[in-house]
Amino acid sequence: MVMSYMASGGSLIMSSAAQLLTFAILARSLGVNEFSVFVAVTAVCSIAVHLCGLGGMECLVRRVARDPSMYPVMLGHNIILTTISGVALVLLGVAILPFFFALSTEPSLNLIAMTLMLVTNIIFVRLIVLTEQIFIGHSNFVSANMTVVGFAIARTVAAALACLAFGVSTVAEWAVWQFVCHVLVAAICIRALAKLGRPKFEIVREELPLGMYFSIPFILRAVRQNADLLTLSLVTSAEIVASYSVARRILESSYLSVEALNRLMYPGSARAAANGLHKAMDRIRKVLIAATGISLAAATTVFLLAPLLPYLFGHEYLTLVSFVRTLCWVVVPLGMWSIAVEALGAAGYHAARATVMGLGSILGAALAAWATWYAPPMGTVVSFYVIETAMVAAAWAVFFRYAKKDDAADAGGAMKA
Repeated sequence: MVMSYMASGGSLIMSSAAQLLTFAILARSLGVNEFSVFVAVTAVCSIAVHLCGLGGMECLVRRVARDPSMYPVMLGHNIILTTISGVALVLLGVAILPFFFALSTEPSLNLIAMTLMLVTNIIFVRLIVLTEQIFIGHSNFVSANMTVVGFAIARTVAAALACLAFGVSTVAEWAVWQFVCHVLVAAICIRALAKLGRPKFEIVREELPLGMYFSIPFILRAVRQNADLLTLSLVTSAEIVASYSVARRILESSYLSVEALNRLMYPGSARAAANGLHKAMDRIRKVLIAATGISLAAATTVFLLAPLLPYLFGHEYLTLVSFVRTLCWVVVPLGMWSIAVEALGAAGYHAARATVMGLGSILGAALAAWATWYAPPMGTVVSFYVIETAMVAAAWAVFFRYAKKDDAADAGGAMKA
């Protein structure tokens, strides 16, 4: 298990490092104005990508981990949902976003560039991530890790070629390079999946509500994660917005050390909790202890390395180091409550999981926006810690409630028998 985690964690860390380098190359090459537009459009896509597929990936991992023969049906289920929802989201984005963001002064080029950005960051990203999840559902973590690392390296190579070799300096130009990169990676993923079997195209109706329960919390969380950034852009300087967005990306990267553990544990937790959440209590307890230690180590590492960041992103990011050192410890409570909600998902309690994450995201978005507006940027930082600490209490309270409920139901069934 330790070796599997090291492989899983290593792949995500390598992926994170490659993504950070890609981010740095784009930040340096696009300049403040273009980079701010890129961050804004990407933020919108990060919300939409969670809606694409309507949560079908989770049910694929859960059902295939328990019964591999379900793979063809679950794959077809995911392809149908991803195609329908992805096309709808792209059309909606193309109709709305050009009125708010200009990728080019020429209207036709602006429309084309926006379409490429949306197709790339919604549909193709979802397909590539689906490939990783398929391998995880089959407990093929080597191929899952290769997918993650390969995707990240491909984007870094594309950014280096586009910006450093060919002088790309606008988002419209980068949109073309990014699209081609994702098409190539998606083609490789489809070829890699061919050996697992062909899909059986049908909708698994009982999984539709569970999929929505699974995806809605992530959509709301994405909204919360961007509420502070949007508010900051209204009340502070471009430098603070840019530095804060980079710090947020680094925080997300440091959380991958915990995500590596979650992705490794989820199939086994789904099997352990198949007959009740209480059956997996010992496993979840050990995972929590491991996740807390891992997140502390990740936060400490980021804190110590923060002074080196201006050499990577540029010395124009004046507040970058202070933002990173202040926010890095948020990963500890974030990791703690993520274990509880992942356990609820593995046990099939998606309604409870969605309630915790959904309400937390809605209330968190309101608090983050208000605190940012009232006292930027310190209010933004304080709201981060308040929100994540409250999520720890709420997530574990719900977890213990359902574990106790399953235990009581199991005891009652035994007595009747």
